[in-house]
Amino acid sequence: MAKFVIAPHMRLHEWVAEEKGYFAAEGLEYEFHEALQSKEAKGHQLGDKVGAYQTFEKGRGSDIGCACHWTVNVSASAGHGKLYADAYSVSPAGVFVSADSPIHEPSQLAGVPISVGYQSGSHYSTIQALEQYMKPADIKLSFADGMLFSRMELLIDGKVPAAALFSGPYYFLEQLGFRKIIDTTFMMATLIQRDPDMEDVKKYFRGLRNAQRDIDLRPDLYTHYYKKEFPVRFHNIMDTRRWGPGERIVFEPYSKDTFEQSFEWIAKHGIFPEGTMGSGKYEDACVSLSSK
Repeated sequence: MAKFVIAPHMRLHEWVAEEKGYFAAEGLEYEFHEALQSKEAKGHQLGDKVGAYQTFEKGRGSDIGCACHWTVNVSASAGHGKLYADAYSVSPAGVFVSADSPIHEPSQLAGVPISVGYQSGSHYSTIQALEQYMKPADIKLSFADGMLFSRMELLIDGKVPAAALFSGPYYFLEQLGFRKIIDTTFMMATLIQRDPDMEDVKKYFRGLRNAQRDIDLRPDLYTHYYKKEFPVRFHNIMDTRRWGPGERIVFEPYSKDTFEQSFEWIAKHGIFPEGTMGSGKYEDACVSLSSK
């Protein structure tokens, strides 16, 4: 029988579940596949519009993977997998600038290129946050600076004026003294691909539930796992003892109303070309295993 293939997503849970043997205790035969190649900040070409949606469209080579709920919503609607509707998660996120930047208020970001991931969580969440302060035409997003770790590096190296970051990079920029201009915390969701055994999916999430309890209880014991997916060049200066627990999994339904509201928001903002978002039908795009 083929192993259940898991794509970690810059969070602690999978590593804690492995350390504690929670997946093994469930009888899950699994392996990790680092689809985004984040350890060396690869997985993209600068200047290309490549983001979370494109990785799902192409296939991550895994049975299960995570991204912002907007991208998973559309990916599932377009037939690239099924959105797992029995849980979602919430990740801290924000738009950062350097400590010596003249930008101190969200309104000052008008017209400033903000590095985000194309059709990724930072793309949607930055718009949602900033449209409270300015007209859509004044929100200037840059998609040319790569995915999460690449744009983090560019901001650290002083090559971009602002960047939207989440999870480990969010804490790292705080540690280095970068200034958070606005919070953009957002929801994540899970996409099931490659038609795995649904019993394995259940085992996986039972392992994550146990890991979430441990992280809630003693986050200090596990924040070192951020190094598992961080670019090696930063390992010696990362003080993960100062960092928070990051993404938190919520074992509550990703409801039909949530799905439909999010789908409508994405369509309204023209983030995908017209006619490419799929049917938008919750019943076709999502799967619940709570009663199976």
